Amino acid sequence: MTRIINHTTGIESLFVKESNTQHSKPFYKSTAKEIDVFEHAYKNKIPILLKGPTGTGKTRFVEFMAYHLKKALITISCHEETSSTDLIGRYIIKGAETIWIDGPLTKAVKEGAIIYLDEIAEARPDVIVAVHSLTDHRRELYIDKLGETIKAHPDFMLVASFNPGYQRGFKELKPSTRQRFVAVSFDYPDAKSEAEILVNETDVEINTAKKLVNIATKIRNLTELGLTETVSTRLLVDASKLIHSGLPKRLSVHVAVVEPLSDDLEVVQALKDLCDLMI
Repeated sequence: MTRIINHTTGIESLFVKESNTQHSKPFYKSTAKEIDVFEHAYKNKIPILLKGPTGTGKTRFVEFMAYHLKKALITISCHEETSSTDLIGRYIIKGAETIWIDGPLTKAVKEGAIIYLDEIAEARPDVIVAVHSLTDHRRELYIDKLGETIKAHPDFMLVASFNPGYQRGFKELKPSTRQRFVAVSFDYPDAKSEAEILVNETDVEINTAKKLVNIATKIRNLTELGLTETVSTRLLVDASKLIHSGLPKRLSVHVAVVEPLSDDLEVVQALKDLCDLMI
């Protein structure tokens, strides 16, 4: 069972996705030794940091590993309003009573789930402070509002991700935080692997998948365009799905690959012209 929970208090909003291990196995194409690293980090109770551009498979990798290890997974999409209260818990008024509600981090610590803090650098600084004691030998969570300290379940694991390229000049992870994790870098797969991913994810024809990968490779190398983000594997998957369902190839590439990359009309038109020549 998967459910999306929207906890809202004032302007605060936290999006949490919980999943168990009863789903079908997520498809994941390993590109290095990341599976081995994750397994050993889990065995040694060491938190892990996934670094890399948007759409390179970080979230899918965590879903795959949770399935592989047969552990519940709680995913939190961090943003600038994500606070430690959102993660740890809060008092709420229910009828005539004031009761405490555990947040997703507290729940994971107690139950031994894998918790995934996606784009952790986007969260408020108090979130980083809250997880520090979970990322060293203590493996414990202090709940200030209750005056309690909770020892993490033996199966608990903390996984975080961030995009170093996007964060540069904006929000950075401090060295004191980064050094609490083992870290794995993610990048775009090689052309053969990326085409295989598209075929497995969408059932698109292999020749079309190869053309889409060629387009992505070409755009990724156009550094002079100054794009904030380049073509991710996720965008290629979206284009493949549209093509497989019958939308014309060029239109699919325009709306799924080119348009999400930029709002600059000249850049968009140049990319559309380039893609039209390649598919």
